Formats: sequence, structure tokens, C-alpha cells
Amino acid sequence: MKKILFALVGMVLAFSASAAQFSDGQQYVTLDKPVTGEPQVLEFFSFYCPHCYQFEHVWHVSDAVKKALPADTKVTKYHVEFLGGEMGKTVTQAWAVAMALGVEDKVTAPIFEGIQQTQTITDPASLKAVFVKAAGIKPEDYDAAWNSFVVKSLVAQQEKAAADLDLRGVPAMFVNGKYMVNNGGLDTSSQENYVLQYANVVKFLISQK
Repeated sequence: MKKILFALVGMVLAFSASAAQFSDGQQYVTLDKPVTGEPQVLEFFSFYCPHCYQFEHVWHVSDAVKKALPADTKVTKYHVEFLGGEMGKTVTQAWAVAMALGVEDKVTAPIFEGIQQTQTITDPASLKAVFVKAAGIKPEDYDAAWNSFVVKSLVAQQEKAAADLDLRGVPAMFVNGKYMVNNGGLDTSSQENYVLQYANVVKFLISQK
């Protein structure tokens, strides 16, 4: 019985120590105006953002966050249109298509690579080709989704969330519509420390409700 008690006390102390490492204005920021109705964990990114590419494919921050959170916590990703010029808007709508068809995981890497590495995605047609090749989406199904009410609603949803949360740059992650992870306030002494702390900050903020 004593062993169980000591184990429980140890867990509480470990959590307290972890929580004590995070402070408002340092590792995270409490929003001046909380936004209701937003996803529990909301990540904003752009396929035209070099830091977003590193965030996703070099440091794998998003994956680390998902693994750190309770199984029933959903991480939602929205694309922003203020990078990439006119194609920024096109890619935002294509991301809405990916969300509607449930193929985000299949197209994320090839879109990033096509825009930032090979520069093979330069227009709507080459963007559509990624969905056909990487996700096995039929061209006619892509077109139907592109023109659907669901996709138009998802585009508006992404735009509204960015405006409501007063988004200033990407990558950015918000929790419960109340907190934003402060990328510049995290431990950058090593990639491992940064990723671990990022995931733990999000986990901590989820518990704050």
C-alpha cells in the first residue's frame, strides 16, 4: 500500500514540477480575447512557409504533440492564405478538399515537397495532380469536392478562425481557443528539447481548460 501511495505522490510531484516549468508569457500566451467554439488543439500552417516545413517534416512537432495528448484529443490543422500570393488561396481551398476527403496525411508531404523542394506545384492543375497521384483521388471526385458546399464552408472556417484568433504568423498552435504556444519562449538548446517541451506545453494547456 505504501508503495502505491509513494508512486502516486511521485506522479503528482512530477506533474507539478512539469507544470511549474511553464509560465504565461514565456512558453505560452493567454489570449486577450478567448475564442469559443474552436478545436481543442488548432494548428495553423502554410505550405509556403519554410519554418512550417521544418516544423512538420524535420522536427515532427505535430506528431509529438499528438502522441503526448490523450487519445480522444483531436488536433486540427488549418492552412492560411496570406503566403504564396494567389496560389495561397488556391492551396487553402485544396487543403479544405483534403480535409473533406480525409486525405490530409497522404497529401501533406508531397505538397510541401512540390512547393518548397522541387517547385513542381505552380498552378491549380499541378496541385490537383498531387491528389490524384498521392491520394488516389479521381479527378472528377476532386473537382466535385472543390466545388462543394462542404469545401467552401471549410475555407470560410479556416479564414474565420485565423481572423478571430488574430493570427500573426505560422506555424502557430492554439489550445481551447484561450492559449497560444509561444514558439520563441521554448528551449532551443536542442531539437529534442524543443520538441519535447512543445508537446508538454500543449499537454499542460489542455489540462487548464
